[in-house]
Amino acid sequence: QVQLVESGGGSVQAGGSLRLSCAASGRTLGSYTMGWFRQSPGKEREFVAAVSWSGGSVYYGDSVKGRFTISRDIAKRTVHLQMNSLKPEDTAVYYCAVTFQSYSGSFYSSANYGYWGQGTQVTVSS
Repeated sequence: QVQLVESGGGSVQAGGSLRLSCAASGRTLGSYTMGWFRQSPGKEREFVAAVSWSGGSVYYGDSVKGRFTISRDIAKRTVHLQMNSLKPEDTAVYYCAVTFQSYSGSFYSSANYGYWGQGTQVTVSS
C-alpha cells in the first residue's frame, strides 16, 4: 500500500500562486510516477501534471502548460506542484496519485493510477 497526503491548498485571487505538496509513504519500493489530477463539481477528473521516477520527465495537461510546474524530491518521497498565474477555472479539488505503470501514455488517465490522496481544495477568485 502507498499512502499519499496532500498539503498547500487554499484560496487565492486570480493571478496569484499556490504550491501544493504530496508526501508518499508505505510501499514505495521500485520506480513509480507521481501525478496530479483535479476535479470540480459536475466535471470529470482532469489530468494536471505528472513526473517520472527520476524527475527527468514531466508531463502537463494543456490547460496548465506554461503556468504550472511539477517537481519531485526522491529522497523525501515528495512531489510539488507550483501553480502560477492562477485562473478562476483552476478552482477544483486537487488530488495526488501514484502509478507503477511505465508507459508514458498511461500517465494522462486517472484509470491508470492505483493510489490516491484525499485531495486538497484550491479556490481562485476573480
